[in-house]
Amino acid sequence: MATPPAVDAVVVGAGPNGLTAAVTLAQAGLGVRVYEAAQSIGGGARTGELTLPGFRHDLCSAVHPLGAGSPALRAMPLDQHGLSWIHPPIALAHPFDDLPAATLVQSLDETAASLGIDATRYRLLVKPFLGHWDALARDSLRPIAATLPHHPVLLARYGMRGLLPASVLARAMRGDVAPAFLAGLAAHAIAPLTSPATGGVAMLFAIAGHEVGWPVPRGGSQGITDALASYLRSLGGEIVTGKPVGSLRELPVASAYMLDLVPWHVAGLANGRLPAGYVRRLEKWPHGPGVFKLDYALDGPIPWRDDRCRHAGTVHIGGSYTEIASALRSATHGEAPDVPFLITAQPSLVDDTRAPAGKHTLWAYAHVPNGWTGDFTDAIERQIERFAPGFRDLVLARAASGPAELESRNRNNVGGDIAGGEFSGHRAFFRPLLAAVPYATPDPAIYLCSSSTPPGPGVHGMCGYHAARVALRRVFGKKSWTGSRHRTTG
Repeated sequence: MATPPAVDAVVVGAGPNGLTAAVTLAQAGLGVRVYEAAQSIGGGARTGELTLPGFRHDLCSAVHPLGAGSPALRAMPLDQHGLSWIHPPIALAHPFDDLPAATLVQSLDETAASLGIDATRYRLLVKPFLGHWDALARDSLRPIAATLPHHPVLLARYGMRGLLPASVLARAMRGDVAPAFLAGLAAHAIAPLTSPATGGVAMLFAIAGHEVGWPVPRGGSQGITDALASYLRSLGGEIVTGKPVGSLRELPVASAYMLDLVPWHVAGLANGRLPAGYVRRLEKWPHGPGVFKLDYALDGPIPWRDDRCRHAGTVHIGGSYTEIASALRSATHGEAPDVPFLITAQPSLVDDTRAPAGKHTLWAYAHVPNGWTGDFTDAIERQIERFAPGFRDLVLARAASGPAELESRNRNNVGGDIAGGEFSGHRAFFRPLLAAVPYATPDPAIYLCSSSTPPGPGVHGMCGYHAARVALRRVFGKKSWTGSRHRTTG
């Protein structure tokens, strides 16, 4: 078989991190080619008709506070390549059985007021960081040991609270609303609320709500992917789809190979180029919990009992702090929760491209053990009905995606793990190995850039960005387009 022509860099995997890595390399003037096994690009940022014609659903991610706030993505002219963010009137609502819903909106005062007795405590928690999003995002969404922070005092102040478990932040509150609100935010880490740094996850998502919002891309998450791809092509980059890669030998000769792959898929691809000991360490990287996801085509808007939820792009359904903590604890300890915590999104409220006129979509998922094979549909729908009586009467069609289905759509979602491996304790920072520069491998031409590397899961592209910067410096002797602003030790 003829060897493909050489390029400067090859990227394997066209998810947000792979595409961001490719763009970062192409911006430095390098020839870049991306290979994607699937027929469509995007990985965790894809959109398609899963239920009925005309209903467009996000296959994995749906709402993007870290995408809108990503230092890498914000610096790219993605609006010129079709990306348009839509901000719902209320970023997030968290309903309760017998209390008004807590809400996250741009106004700090309005958000704090929805938390009742803990309004002042919430202000004290997040106000010091408002007006400093760019600095905070740049320093918190980075490899903790590979670079020195650009704003060390701000980061230290954030770290004093953010390194704490969410359970500690919750105990500092006096009422019932704020602890549950913080627990829902922290649950995006898919880790027990007693895990270190889950407090930081809650804080970062809250601050993002005030600073950059929790928007949805017009047309679906595919809009992020398509904009990245369009920008990459404008820089001369190439994308090849429908090309599963079994070995680096099948790829063009290149100076650098960027792998947007989870650790368990790296060894086979490297074909003996990585030491056996390193490979064994990669393969020991623990899987995170799985996800059971439901997508709905609805005959009308969801009949939420609390009117605030009818205007929210995202709704956290879990009730009390205790219920959310129990659901997360069960999923991370190998048991399906009796009462699941749900993260739901209703993008059709603000984006008329998602459903036919008068109809709506709902995106919802619950945490389950990795590789779980049961059906969580009834448990999820009972939770929705709890806060939106009559919901089931609106269902025109549903598409259920358990861990196996999620993995079949995206090989990186092993056992339904959408986070690229466990995200708790030290694994929130040192991913997938304890290393100062986790993107580099023992082979100087091979780099990891998936969500299994820092800063971890989310459609922000920062894993790919940081990995590409390391490759630019080590392989090509170049600084990236913002590299001169960072001091590095890698």
